[in-house]
Amino acid sequence: MTETTQTQMKPPGEAKPRSPEFRLAADALRGLRQDLFHDAFAYRPLPRMRVDGPLARRLPERVREYAAWTPHAVITACGLLAMAVASTANQGGPGIGSLVPSLLALLPVLLTLVRPVGAFWFSMAATPFAAVFSDSWGEWPWSEGAFITHLVVLTVVALRTRPRTAAWMWVLTAWYGFMSESLFGAGHMGGNAAPLLFLSALALLAVTVLHVRRTAEQEVTAHQSETAQERSRRTLLEERTTIARELHDVVAHHMSVVAIQAEAAPYRVEN
Repeated sequence: MTETTQTQMKPPGEAKPRSPEFRLAADALRGLRQDLFHDAFAYRPLPRMRVDGPLARRLPERVREYAAWTPHAVITACGLLAMAVASTANQGGPGIGSLVPSLLALLPVLLTLVRPVGAFWFSMAATPFAAVFSDSWGEWPWSEGAFITHLVVLTVVALRTRPRTAAWMWVLTAWYGFMSESLFGAGHMGGNAAPLLFLSALALLAVTVLHVRRTAEQEVTAHQSETAQERSRRTLLEERTTIARELHDVVAHHMSVVAIQAEAAPYRVEN
């Protein structure tokens, strides 16, 4: 049978095999949709920090309760810092031109406390508006406050999600930065996409190492727990085996005594 005949005999609904490149691209797009688009604005409040460590146990009870909110306080402080920088960089004085960049610098950082992935999209969407309302035209596409905001958002969201999500955020940030500099950066003194990408890459690398270390510690803890359970189960089986062996010896001894007494009974008891 020739190859043409075999091709003609294939069922009409059978799909052609996909190339490895196509499957790789499809898997990448599927991962992008799952990480950054599926339930992007889902409500995921930041849990309080555990205070059962060796150092936290030494703190007073009331101080320990407040120490559990340390991550929330740090993130809020970073948002206030970005807000202050955005307000200081605006030389137009108080007004709508100063209020909008300040709020756009603060809100995405605070949003990471409850909707981390949504905070990334909010920061991306707020970047051009912050640049329009800002008086500083030296840096593009991120103004001074938006620069700090987006860097903080990338770091916090990477801490709250997984390394693949952090990689997708960095890629989209790079695409937005280079496209903005290429299309709309002619009237500005310089672009700051490269510094932001460099600093965010260092931050995301540190976060990824932290994730890998945490995962390894969890796996080691789980392995140690399984080993302890196996050891306990093995000890229990050994004890049961020892008890069964001793019980068997006792029963066998008594049965031997009963058998001997039964055999000697006709000689000891008349009739």
